[in-house]
Amino acid sequence: MPPPVTHSGLVKWLRENLFSTPLNIALTVVGLGAIYWLVSSSLPWWLHSVWNASSLGECRQIVEAEAGPGATGACWAMIHERWHQFLFGFYPPAEWWRPVLSFGLLFAALAPVLFAGQKRNLTILLGAVLVYLLVTLSLASTPGVPFALGIALVIGFLALAQVQPGKLLWFTLIYPALCFWLLWGGSIWGPIVAMAGFGVLYAVFRLASPMIGLAPAAGLGIVVAVLWWLYADKAVAGFLHGLVPLGLQSINSDQFGGFLLAIVIGVTGITFSLPIGILLALGRQSDMLIVKSLSVGFIEFVRGVPLITLLFTASLLLQYFLPPGTNFDIILRVIILVTFFAAAYLAEVIRGGLAALPRGQYEAADALGLDYWRAQRLIILPQALKVSIPAIVSTFIGLFKDTTLVAFVGLMDPLKGVTQIVRADIAWKGIYWEPYIFVGVIFFLICFGMSRYSMYLERKLKTDHR
Repeated sequence: MPPPVTHSGLVKWLRENLFSTPLNIALTVVGLGAIYWLVSSSLPWWLHSVWNASSLGECRQIVEAEAGPGATGACWAMIHERWHQFLFGFYPPAEWWRPVLSFGLLFAALAPVLFAGQKRNLTILLGAVLVYLLVTLSLASTPGVPFALGIALVIGFLALAQVQPGKLLWFTLIYPALCFWLLWGGSIWGPIVAMAGFGVLYAVFRLASPMIGLAPAAGLGIVVAVLWWLYADKAVAGFLHGLVPLGLQSINSDQFGGFLLAIVIGVTGITFSLPIGILLALGRQSDMLIVKSLSVGFIEFVRGVPLITLLFTASLLLQYFLPPGTNFDIILRVIILVTFFAAAYLAEVIRGGLAALPRGQYEAADALGLDYWRAQRLIILPQALKVSIPAIVSTFIGLFKDTTLVAFVGLMDPLKGVTQIVRADIAWKGIYWEPYIFVGVIFFLICFGMSRYSMYLERKLKTDHR
């Protein structure tokens, strides 16, 4: 015989989860009442939405004409009219193709990192990037040469992914310089010569490590690279630009805004804060007194100071400590401080992962005869990072949402900066909920995507140790 209706299916689930005890029954009734009140109050506002109007007053007239006097409705016409400011700030319309292309190539650069060794997922993501660029670059009226080069580049990535997907990591390494050049413009030789500094660092490291060891060689490489950037970078870039003058129209940082600004700060901060956080976590556990003291001091200071204080420091005070006449870009200053802030929190997250490993893992590395850095790279850090994935991604999400604080230092973030500019227009004065809902939905989609990838990565690596 089949089980009774009350002991199977939906009825059973309702009895066990919503109506199992008097307290649960009361909470269920109160919850349903709250949901009914929320839906009944907001649903007419959503249903009476207006998508085409030139002002808030016109929106209200359309709503009253369709739904009767006193009716209210959402005025999404403001988003329809000002969407470009929420996405690009005051970036020149003729150059919108540059952030559009940069955003598409960002996923092409992330693909070999997010889906290493997974040809099928890699192909799907690169195919989506190709479709995205075909559509958006066409809508952005992209000049013929950049359009053809961008599409050809992604098609080449698709072909390479079928043969040697590991080679795509080379594009991941050069993407930061390419993105900087696309967004800020100027001579193409500036980013190329700046990236050459990393080549100098690597060359010095490889030549010096057999003679003086890994750590001193790395320090020497960093010193030589910094000297390259301080004294040789501009001269070499200027010389090459004189020989082959290639470049794009320069864009000032005060023209950045909206989600373009948030994504630039967020992605750059996430990219650089993780390796810095790893080094700080290792430094905090080091046996060398100076290294440990500097790491602990940096972490505790940054974690003990509000982010808004660091942003004001980047905006107002940092310039006083630089040589006279130095023009240190405000967005670059904010990126540096945000990166350091996130790195301090990540250092503690990773230190927790390191502390979770049993002592036997360190002893096994010693038994294999591995030195410190090889033991960390091959045995310790892979396990510590795997354990720390949820907390690391949570820190990344918090970092991305904290990019809205740059509004307090005069930058046009999408939540406060651009919204205030739009609401200051007499045509849209008095509008309130619509811009915040629009910005909130986009932030939610981005953060939700990071959260879902974190769950996928946890399942793939089986972080529960079952």
